[in-house]
Amino acid sequence: MGQKYQKYSKEFRESALRRLSLSSNVTQLCRELGISRQLLYLWREDRQKQTEGAEQRLRQENTQLKKALLKKTLEVDFLKAACEKVGALRRAGTGSGETASGKSSGK
Repeated sequence: MGQKYQKYSKEFRESALRRLSLSSNVTQLCRELGISRQLLYLWREDRQKQTEGAEQRLRQENTQLKKALLKKTLEVDFLKAACEKVGALRRAGTGSGETASGKSSGK
């Protein structure tokens, strides 16, 4: 119960984890840093969980964006087809596809 817990800065933890990824001797690294192997591995596990959580959120966002893009693509395709049909009906109605003149042909 007499243990004293020390709070390490985020920079210190990140530096320790970078060194861990490069180190071939974890025991020596822990001695140099003045921390236990257990604490170092706990930090590594916490970072992995955070990374996995972030990746999961990004996957979900990516899925939502793909669905939104698909919906918008379908809407654009629908509107293009509708415009083409309206244009075809206009051309078929006047014969030439041009707007009729406003002059009356009464002789």
